[in-house]
Amino acid sequence: MDEALLRSLIPSVLAILVRRGADFAAAEDAVQDALVEAVRVWPDDQPRDPKGWLVTVAWRRFLDATRADAARRRREDLVDEEPTPGPVPVVDDTLQLYFLCAHPSLTPSSAVALTLRAVGGLTTRQIAQAYLVPEATMAQRISRAKRTVSGVGVSRGRFDQPGDVATVLRVLYLVFNEGYSGDVDLAAEAIRLTRQLAAAIDHPEVAGLLALMLLHHARRAARTAPDGSLVPLAEQDRGRWDTKSIAEGVGILQAALARDRLGEFQAQAAIAALHADAPTAEETDWVQIVEWYDELARLTDSPVVRLNRAVAVGEADGPRAGLAALAALDDSSPSSPGRGYPIPRHTAVAAYLHERDGDLATAARLYAEAARKAPNLAERGHLTRQAARLNDRRGR
Repeated sequence: MDEALLRSLIPSVLAILVRRGADFAAAEDAVQDALVEAVRVWPDDQPRDPKGWLVTVAWRRFLDATRADAARRRREDLVDEEPTPGPVPVVDDTLQLYFLCAHPSLTPSSAVALTLRAVGGLTTRQIAQAYLVPEATMAQRISRAKRTVSGVGVSRGRFDQPGDVATVLRVLYLVFNEGYSGDVDLAAEAIRLTRQLAAAIDHPEVAGLLALMLLHHARRAARTAPDGSLVPLAEQDRGRWDTKSIAEGVGILQAALARDRLGEFQAQAAIAALHADAPTAEETDWVQIVEWYDELARLTDSPVVRLNRAVAVGEADGPRAGLAALAALDDSSPSSPGRGYPIPRHTAVAAYLHERDGDLATAARLYAEAARKAPNLAERGHLTRQAARLNDRRGR
C-alpha cells in the first residue's frame, strides 16, 4: 500500500466532507474510519480512484454516524442528499484546511496536534509519542481542538484576513522545531507539509520557511556526536551536511527574495544560507550575518534574535563588541539584566563571549549557571561540558 499517497489525500477528503455539510469533528472521525478501512482493503485491492474511494467510504461512515445518533437529527436532511457515485470534483481545499487547523481560537499546542492529525495524517498515538505525552492526553487535546473549530467551516474567502498565513507558518515552524522523537520524524513531516502549502499558495514567506527548514535540516547529520551530545555549528563536520538540500533551499530563498517582500522567515533563511555557504567556520561572512540580524530584529523585535545578533557582532567585530551589544540589551530592560530574554540562552551567550575575550573564570561560572537552567538534558549536558572544559584549562 502506498502510505504516502494515502496521507497526501487526507486534507482534500476531509475538506470535501466539511464542504458537503459535515462539521469538522464528525468529518475528521469519518475520515479516520475510512483510513482504517483503506489500510485493511488496499493492500489486496487498491482502487483505481483512491481519492474517490476515500470520499465515498468516509461519507458513508459520516451518514451512518448521523443516523445512529439521535442528537444529530438536525442533519437528517443530509441523509437524503447523498451524492450519486461518480468522479470527485477537483477542488483543492488544502490551504483552507491549514488555516482551519491554525484557527486563532486554538492554543499553539492544540493547533500543532490538529494539523498533524487532520493535514499530516498521523495517528493520535504517533503524535503522542512524538510529544512524549500519554495517548489519552493527546486524544483529549485533539478532541477539544476539533470541537473548537467545528462549525467554522471550510470555504474560500473565510481566511483572508492579515496574519492568517503567518499563523499557519508559525504552527508549521513549531512542528519543525520539535525535531525527531519516537517513530515520527516531525522535522521531515514539517518539511512535507510546508511543501504542500507552498504548492497551494504563492507566498514569499511560505517559500522562506521552506528554505529555512531545508537549510537547517541539511545540517542534521552533523548536529550530534555518536554519543548523542550536541555539536556546536562551528565544530560540525561540514562534509556531512546535505548539499542537495542546501542547494534546493538556497534556490527557493533566492526566488523568494527576488520578489522584494521580505519577511522574518526569509531573513532567517538568509542567515542559514550564509552559514551553509561557508566552507569553514572561520570563513563565515559574519558582517553580512549581522546585517541580516538587523533586518530580522526590525521585522520581529524578538529577544532571541537580539541575543543571536550579539553573538554575530562578537564574531564580526570581536568579543568586546559582542559583550557591549549584550550589555545594551541589559540596559534596555527596566530591571534585572536579561529581563525579557530566555535566561539560559542569555547566560550561555554571555559565557561564550567572555570565553572569546579570555576571561575563562567568568565564562566557566556562566556556563555552569546556564546548565542549571537549561530546558532539556541535551543542552544541560553540552553547557556542563563547556564549563568543565574551561575549568580544566584553568587548572593546568
